[in-house]
Amino acid sequence: MSQYYFDTESNRYKSFELPGAKPHYNPDKPGQVEHIFLDLSLDIPNKSYHGTCSITLTPIRNGLERLLLDAINLNIKSVQVDGNPQQFEYDGKQLSIALNIPTEINKQIAIAIAYSAEKPQRGLYFVEADKHYPNKPTQVWTQGEDEDSRFWFPCFDYPGQLSTSEIRLRVPKPLIAISNGELIATDEDGNYKIYHWLQKQVHPTYLMTLAVGDFAEIGDEWNGIPVTYYVEKGREEDAKRSMGKTPQMIEFLSEKYGYPYPYPKYAQVCVDDFIFGGMENTSTTLLTDRCLLDARAALDNRNTESLVVHELAHQWFGDLVVIKHWSHAWIKEGMASYSEVIWTEREYGAEEAAYYRLLEARSYLAEDSGRYRRPMVTHVYREAIELYDRHIYEKGSCVYHMMRAELGDELFWKAIQTFVRDNAHNTVETVDLLRAIEKATGRNLLFLFDQYVYRGGHPDFKVVYSWDGDSKLAKVTVTQTQAELGNNGSSNSLFDLRIPIGFGYVKEEDKGEVSPPPPLPPTPHSLLPTPYLKTFTVRVNEREQSFYFPLEEKPQFVSFDVGNHFLKTVSLEYPIPELKAQLEFDPNPISRIYAAEALAKKGGLEALKALSAALTKEPFWGVRTEVAKQIAEIKLDQAFDALVVGLKDKNAHVRRAIVESLSEIKISDSYKALKDLLVRGDPSYYVESVTARAVGTIATASASLKIKEDKVIKLLKSVLEDKAGWNEVVRSGAIAGLSQLKTSEDALNLVMEYTKLGVPQPLRLAAIRALGKISVGQNTTNLERILERLTEISRETFFLTELAVVAALGQMETPKAIAPLQAIADQTPDGRVRRYAEEEISRVQNSVGSDNALRQLRSEVDQLRQQNQELRSRLENLEAKSQSSKSA
Repeated sequence: MSQYYFDTESNRYKSFELPGAKPHYNPDKPGQVEHIFLDLSLDIPNKSYHGTCSITLTPIRNGLERLLLDAINLNIKSVQVDGNPQQFEYDGKQLSIALNIPTEINKQIAIAIAYSAEKPQRGLYFVEADKHYPNKPTQVWTQGEDEDSRFWFPCFDYPGQLSTSEIRLRVPKPLIAISNGELIATDEDGNYKIYHWLQKQVHPTYLMTLAVGDFAEIGDEWNGIPVTYYVEKGREEDAKRSMGKTPQMIEFLSEKYGYPYPYPKYAQVCVDDFIFGGMENTSTTLLTDRCLLDARAALDNRNTESLVVHELAHQWFGDLVVIKHWSHAWIKEGMASYSEVIWTEREYGAEEAAYYRLLEARSYLAEDSGRYRRPMVTHVYREAIELYDRHIYEKGSCVYHMMRAELGDELFWKAIQTFVRDNAHNTVETVDLLRAIEKATGRNLLFLFDQYVYRGGHPDFKVVYSWDGDSKLAKVTVTQTQAELGNNGSSNSLFDLRIPIGFGYVKEEDKGEVSPPPPLPPTPHSLLPTPYLKTFTVRVNEREQSFYFPLEEKPQFVSFDVGNHFLKTVSLEYPIPELKAQLEFDPNPISRIYAAEALAKKGGLEALKALSAALTKEPFWGVRTEVAKQIAEIKLDQAFDALVVGLKDKNAHVRRAIVESLSEIKISDSYKALKDLLVRGDPSYYVESVTARAVGTIATASASLKIKEDKVIKLLKSVLEDKAGWNEVVRSGAIAGLSQLKTSEDALNLVMEYTKLGVPQPLRLAAIRALGKISVGQNTTNLERILERLTEISRETFFLTELAVVAALGQMETPKAIAPLQAIADQTPDGRVRRYAEEEISRVQNSVGSDNALRQLRSEVDQLRQQNQELRSRLENLEAKSQSSKSA
């Protein structure tokens, strides 16, 4: 309901609704679209095409004299209905057809629209080689979501209309054309070939697709259904490495959703210059070619695996069960994102899945705190694409998990299967999911949806624990610290949840000294001492509540929200002994991570020693990664020694975290360690990339380090010259390292070189973004050079280039960045770019006050912090020695 949205507004959170936002509803339905048939011929050199769009419509009302179709910047040549010419009006956005004979209910009409298009702005994209990129393949592909199909064919372009579809396409040899459904015919026409595809199951217009190219075709199958991977020739092995688990995923999701894969084939087509990671067109997913992994990239990159299962999940959630309106997009995007979690659980185990969920939650939390807060279901926006954010993907995933935790596995999957079966080949709203849950389980989860779906936000908990030995009572005080949101001062931001609190006990013989393990992999957590958890479930529904628990003996640790199923933030205020025990023994990896965070906030040598021990003893790499980050938060000189050993960790994700943490410890030893690593190399592209960036970060930290700038530039330049590789990950890291040298003209000149056309696209985009970072320390002349370069690049229309320019301009601390940002916002045809540009304008306006005086103040504060850290480090050592001598 709309009031939930207004309840989420407060001074703390920016509004999701930008000027011009308004309520959006599906249009009135003139009838049921039964079938769409596109018969097209491509003219690739001229980036154009022509043909006919035929629509079969069954009217549901008598007497309609006019039909209104969506069609943007198309050349409409003629319109016929049942073979008879019709008068029409076209304003470049909508095609209005005057019907010679008004509609009769249930009497089908056949609409045939002859049209053509040249250089379409959106919807259909032509990719070709040019003088800057002579090796780029020739390809044509489409992208319909959200409302871009209207850019390449006339249609009723909203998700509430479902129909079968058919595409016949004439393409030059040797190119092949892939589309939805089954290939029912191919014909020769001289130097051309005609491909005829038929999609027999109904689907919305935004899922109709074409992909044309000189692809290699790799065949696979699931239960007799063809599973095919299409990639640029020469990348066949990368295709198998990247998408080879697809049949297993189809089997897994068919079982989980209780509905066998519903289409006659599944194709995945990797295309060049794709503007998304992937798009789940019915039976034919398009993927960016950047998802293709070489052998080295596959060592520590599961992003492609997650992308593949995400788009596959949409074949059920989104394609089989279709949202009726964009405001309910979380239903499909949330489940596709949650399917990444359950696949991780199936393939890699429960701890990996729990950590994956944590990272999803953090992604949403970052948007909530730094961008805007909104309800997951809202129909107030400017363009539907604005809804495709972290609220519907990552928060949506977390909501599905909370449903699973509330219902239990058996009932959750029963509810999901009921939802899919009851709504197959139909459209749904959020209420239909609630109804399926109640039908399958008898449970009403409206209380959960009211709190997490229909209003914005999540609970922020502060948890304080103490033990009364005399009474043998554990006291846990839970405070909801999220801001008051009601305009009338009411506490309508409070959450009402039943949360389990566990008290952990470890046998005395299990708590003995543990010698450091050999180099990883360490002992699995399942083989470590298993604590006993005595669990109580409490209702948390007030601003602050204290709970008392009678226990036979003092627990070693306390676990708030056992299993960590609720989407929340939590700050633990426990004594250090309890935090140390939780970090070591809590069976849930997220609880161990929360303990690490709480220890880092405590600071001091005792906390550092506990984290240092966890970095070598903790069996799960996800926790070690988080521990590494927390060690850097403890501002003691001893942190370097605790971290540097992690550079030998066998897990690349941990090594990456170690590198990033060492970049926060800006001392000469950190620089030397990372410089040596960069020179010697690492098996992981990503480790090398973050190391290159970290070298630049440390080098600019303090003049006292006496790191020569020219030596740093020379080192990073050598990376740029020698480390070309998969998706330019490593060289992009070197560009990021150079961008840290904010006062260096030489570094700027080097970055500028890589913003030129002809530079590999991923590297060029990194260099464009880096111009914003490096700009904040440059003199006026160089600042003008940067603005001139970014303004020049902003005239390019490629989506990813536009985003890179917007990101760069948004980092600049000069009001002169506002004009080019406004120009992009005014001229771009893409709603996402427009929104980002407007948000960056606000960011620039807020940062303009960062003048030289403020920078000087920041520098002085940094120096004071460094001096304070040195004093605290000495004091901690003295206290440790004193305690040691007393105990002796």
